[in-house]
Formats: sequence, C-alpha cells, structure tokens
Amino acid sequence: MPHLRITFTPHPVATKTPEELRAYVEGNDPISGKPMMKEIVDDLTLPLTAEEMKTGMVHVNVGPERYGPDTPRNLQQFYADNGMTDFLPIFLPTDEMVDEMLAGTSHKPDEVVGKMAAGAYPPWEYTVKQVAINAVMAGCKPEYFPTILAIASSGTPSLMSSTNSFAYAAVINGPIRDKLNMNYGIGALGPFAQPNAAIGRAWTLLTKNLANGGVPGDTYMGSQGNNLNYNNLVIAENEAASPWVPFHVQKGFKAGENVVSLFRGLGIVPGQGARGTSTDTPKYEEQFSDLFSVFTGFFGGLVVADPLIAVSLYARGYDTKEKLIDWLYKNTTQTVKDYKSRDFAYGFDYPRALNGLEPYATWYKMPDDAVIPRWPHLNDINVVVVGGQTNAFFQGGCLSYGVSVSIDKWT
Repeated sequence: MPHLRITFTPHPVATKTPEELRAYVEGNDPISGKPMMKEIVDDLTLPLTAEEMKTGMVHVNVGPERYGPDTPRNLQQFYADNGMTDFLPIFLPTDEMVDEMLAGTSHKPDEVVGKMAAGAYPPWEYTVKQVAINAVMAGCKPEYFPTILAIASSGTPSLMSSTNSFAYAAVINGPIRDKLNMNYGIGALGPFAQPNAAIGRAWTLLTKNLANGGVPGDTYMGSQGNNLNYNNLVIAENEAASPWVPFHVQKGFKAGENVVSLFRGLGIVPGQGARGTSTDTPKYEEQFSDLFSVFTGFFGGLVVADPLIAVSLYARGYDTKEKLIDWLYKNTTQTVKDYKSRDFAYGFDYPRALNGLEPYATWYKMPDDAVIPRWPHLNDINVVVVGGQTNAFFQGGCLSYGVSVSIDKWT
C-alpha cells in the first residue's frame, strides 16, 4: 500500500498534558501543513484515486548488482555515503566473496527468504543472494550464513522507527554454537568472537539495506539511539554448564536442533549484587527482582545469568527455570496506582481492559493500593545461562521474547 493515506502528529507525544495534545490535534500536520482533523476526515472520506486502487506487491529497486570498477577506498566511501553501512569499514561484497557465502546454504540464490519492515511501512522482500551480500559486508563466514538466513526469515528487524531507542537480542542454541566456535564462556557478551559479532552486525546491515530501516528522521526516530544497534546482543547459551534445559527446549524444540530466538526491548543492565546478601546463602532471585523493579512493564524481563548463579539457584530448590520464573512473577510487584500512572498502561493496556481482556480488565477494577505483578503473564520473564564462571554476576534485559526460528531449515 505505497499510497496509504497517513497523517502525522507532532512529537513528542509522551509526557504532554491533555491541553498540549489537544493543541496538536487542533493544529496542523507538521509534514503536509494541513489542518490535522480536516486531513483525517478527508483521508477517510474522499474517493480513492486510480493509483490508490492499484493492487499487487511493492517491488523495490535495491540498486545494481555490482559497483565499480574503482578503488577499495572509494568503494568503502560510496557504501558509507549511501547509508548502506553502520559507518564502520565493511568487507566489500565481490562476486567471489558472495559466491563463497552462498555456498553456506543449499537454498538457491533467487529464493525469497522473507520480508521485513523497520516500522509502519510496506515491507521489502529479499532473496538469499541479497542476504548473502549483507552477510559478506558484515564480515561473516559461509558457515554463519544459515543463522543469518534464519534471522532474516523471521521478518524481525533490528532497527525500528519508534521514538523509543529499541535494542534487539538473539539467543542461539544447539550444536551450531560449537561448530561456529561461538563464545558462551568468559566475555561471552563482549567483542571476543567473530561469529557473535558478525552475525549480530549482519542483522543490522540487512535491516538497513533490505528493510528500509535506520535513516534518522525518516525511518528511524529513536531520540537518543542505542549503542547495541551496532551488532545487537548475540547470546550463545552455555548449555553444558547450565543445570536447566536450554532455552530452545523450553520453546518446544529438541535439544539437538539449532535454533535462534529473537528479543526486542530497551536494552540490558548489569546486576552485580543489587541487594546485599550473605555469601553462603546468596539470594539471586531477590537480586533479579530488585533489578526488574526499575524496568518498564511494556517489555518483558530477560535474565542473563552466569552458570554459577544457575547452579546455586538449582541447589536451593529452583530445579527448573519455570520455578524461578514463577517466583519472580509473583514477587516482582507494583501497586495499581503506579501501574495506571505509566504512559504505556494508558495507551496500550487500558483499551484492552475496556475490551475485557485479562488481566487488564481486572487490574483496572482494583483499588489503587492493591498489589499486582510487574508483568501481565509468566511468559513475559525469560532466563538464559551464559558466562565463564569467574564470578556470579548476571545482567537483566528489559527485553520481550518474540519468536524462535530453526537454523537447520536454512543449511
């Protein structure tokens, strides 16, 4: 729907008084300059034009297959000047390197992988070869390619047009972690392994180049941006050191399957003893809850725990992740008054309450001093084990689980 009729409001909308918001509505569209309410009425009532009545898919011209001949330095600058990079040097996608990347999958170069939109725009459709070009640019090896294709097939962008500065994460499970030499031990979340870094970077580049994302002021509106957007948060779970079942098994996959699971939210925060505890009986669940208490309830809570923490909790009776999650859900609470005072609750949850959707309908009927969970559902909390067991630290992510995708399908 390339000619969809759209009205824009001034920003920011959050934190504005009712009077200020009414002035927005009674004023002009900042893009078209037309009175906003008249524009809305016209958009809803005027007959469609011939162009607006056309059907079919939008086909995007992504540019020529190759650039040059030119010097490597000039080509690097060309890609950067045209917004096709993350403004760090790329690997130039020569025919030879793209062919090598394509050898990492049995799927045909012209096969459609999926489609993606980095906001409320018509999604762009892309092929295996187009994803391969971006994988080369990110510094990936051919053996990484099935994982990148799995991410691309999900339709999940790593950049979003929201005024929130979103962050994205990928949790990788299965034997492929060792096949690719992914880091899930010491420094697992740092810049110490090529597959962790390059897979995450490829996700950002394909979002920019194949999903119309990442143009500040146009398709990206995050007010401050997010440093994680460079190569996102790629987490290979330390399955061998964890006493619990791996994350992908929790989502219904077999232990021997290779799976990538995707999250989005606002980021991740180190938690290194948020609550003082005795060293012989550390209460990690309470520390998780303390850190969660400052998160917005609009996104879920993701715990990234060192194996030392997981083993300690297991020994204290949390022999499954589900038992730990149940405790966190019941003990990370808020008052109804605090809940209702949040912008996201009024904008997103209150309409659900009016439609009778639970638990929102019940929550909005409760007195202000009543205590309710921080999140609407148990599955809003997730736990992943990663780290090298040099210290019992954890990190908490204000991140919601989205989808899990088979990597094996793209080998």
